[in-house]
Amino acid sequence: MDVDREAATHLLIISARKPLAWVLENQRMAFPSGRRRRAAGPAQGDEVLLYTTRGCFGNPTRDLGRVMGLATVTSEVRPLDEPVLFGERRFAEGCTLHIDGLAPLRKGVILRDLVDRLKVFPKPDHWSVYLRRASLRLPGSDAALVKRELRPLLKPYGAVVAQYAVPA
Repeated sequence: MDVDREAATHLLIISARKPLAWVLENQRMAFPSGRRRRAAGPAQGDEVLLYTTRGCFGNPTRDLGRVMGLATVTSEVRPLDEPVLFGERRFAEGCTLHIDGLAPLRKGVILRDLVDRLKVFPKPDHWSVYLRRASLRLPGSDAALVKRELRPLLKPYGAVVAQYAVPA
């Protein structure tokens, strides 16, 4: 991490169960290629809040978008030796994570309940449009609010990770 740069907190947005299982099992995050994305994305030493979209588990009428994990980025985002493929989407860059804790399945912080209090969403009525990316940097006050709501729900990684595995 650049010693002159303050650590940031990012929302990592995961919209499908297989990629989520890969992230959790490997404690890594993969991103589509792109210098612009890399510049705005997480860096080594940053915190990340793992967010699963309404559609992540295949039933957007039942499931809600939730912040369900807290992790620390432990490497810079760099090209992967071998790109990761999920369906037809190719992810050629990535970083390693240390997952500090996970909420039990379907028990995370419901993001829409906080939207009116978060500065990262300047137009709360259209907040979901800001989530059409892999990562969203949060202002410090937003990060503090979400972490304050999430911490009581977090369990140790090993106690919860199997709940997020993709069924065989």
